[in-house]
Amino acid sequence: MLFRALSAAVFGIDANLVDVEVDLTPVRSETDNPSSVIIVGLPDLAVRESRERIRAAINNSAFFFPFHKTTINLAPADVRKEGASFDLPIALGILGANGDLGNAEHLTDILSVGELSLDGRVRPIRGALPIALHARQLQTKHLLLPDENAKEAAVVSEVNVYAVTDLRHAVETIAAIRSNNPPEPIRVDTSQLLCQNDHYSVDFREVRGQQTAKRALEVATAGGHNILLIGPPGSGKTMLAKRLPTILPPLEFEAALELTKIHSVAGLTGRAGLVSERPFRSPHHTISDAGLIGGGAMPRPGEVSLAHQGILFLDELPEFDRSVLEVLRQPLEDQKVTISRAAMSLTFPSSFMLAAAMNPCPCGFWNDPTRECRCTPLQIQRYVGRISGPLLDRIDIHIDVPAVRFRELTGDAPPEVEDSATIRRRVISARGRQQDRLIADGVFSNAAMTPRLIRKYCRIDSDSETMLERAMARLGLSARAYDRILKVSRTIADLESSDGIQSSHVAEAVHYRSLDRTYWT
Repeated sequence: MLFRALSAAVFGIDANLVDVEVDLTPVRSETDNPSSVIIVGLPDLAVRESRERIRAAINNSAFFFPFHKTTINLAPADVRKEGASFDLPIALGILGANGDLGNAEHLTDILSVGELSLDGRVRPIRGALPIALHARQLQTKHLLLPDENAKEAAVVSEVNVYAVTDLRHAVETIAAIRSNNPPEPIRVDTSQLLCQNDHYSVDFREVRGQQTAKRALEVATAGGHNILLIGPPGSGKTMLAKRLPTILPPLEFEAALELTKIHSVAGLTGRAGLVSERPFRSPHHTISDAGLIGGGAMPRPGEVSLAHQGILFLDELPEFDRSVLEVLRQPLEDQKVTISRAAMSLTFPSSFMLAAAMNPCPCGFWNDPTRECRCTPLQIQRYVGRISGPLLDRIDIHIDVPAVRFRELTGDAPPEVEDSATIRRRVISARGRQQDRLIADGVFSNAAMTPRLIRKYCRIDSDSETMLERAMARLGLSARAYDRILKVSRTIADLESSDGIQSSHVAEAVHYRSLDRTYWT
């Protein structure tokens, strides 16, 4: 007897339909093995091992494994199937072919995914959200998946999501769906999930001094610009960077949905459902290029994709391997990562804001007025030379973070020191102006403007042009640096609610590139 069930496989951050076909053939001769189970359709080792898991789960769930030769086909047969998420649909297909699902001929209106344990419990899987989105695209009415993934999948409308805890519960749920009184599917209020919790455990008000660095971080966040913090140990570079999430604007639903797809594929969502906060990723400097960009035989997203719509913070930037840093160049420009393998090529989004911190020299005290630097010029040159010019060119803002003076550390914070909420309101206002201006062009921040949009929206007067020409000649800046100065100038103007770019805006933007001369020339 032939029985069909539906499942799905995740490739990249998207899902594809997998048709599970189960055929039970009676034993015809002594040469046939009545307990044999054959899985075809290009399964990997985890899928082939599912035979024993499924057999034990069926027997331990008070069902009988059929005494037939069992052939299971996972179609399309030319696409590789990996992982244990096919356990549940295969088990349901075997039970359906054996007559344990009542009068159901096929499960073509119910898509199911889940890993089975030996006692029949359904374990969580990766990629629940992409699978739910694909089910809606296919107009599949019902989706069965593990209880841990139900809230995540339920954010997708027009699909009835049912959480199952074990195999017998899945069989009972199918019977209830086919009855005259179907169960109520899981519903999630997406607006409630997106309610941003503004009460962070850290705040910019806790950072003493560093007003120039705070201003630079505000400009960077308002326009989505990359920023590099340079200063001696203990000056507050990491402390400042870790407070960046407190001034980021809230996520919109479509952005949260795309971000959740990435985290779902990586198995990082859990029971949280929709990812409602912008990510802050801070990998250690020993990370490999595959860990940063993504990779594997079946490519998984790396840190640049997990930081999508958020911040990627690289502390101690020169300590990263140079080859690892160089692979950042393409995602910084294209805002996506394409990973090619012999069998497939997958693209992951990677629209992130890069924040990096470093010391000016190996000992950390070059140009520090209070400590003597013990490094030779050759050591300093080798240290900062670990960061290539093309990568540095893609960082819009370089800011010096000097050591904090003693009188700024003692006592209470002055009343004029702003907290994160105040800065965040200005950032949200600036982002709003950018979206109103750029939404027709499909761009949502100044940092993402193309050269055509820069020429259209970043016009400057003759005085600003003369000042910018002198700065480029003095600092030896490239054409890319010229465009980035104009982008930062536009962001500064947005923060001040100015329709045009003034000379003061351009001067501040040039100031954020002046470290090119101090450290790298």
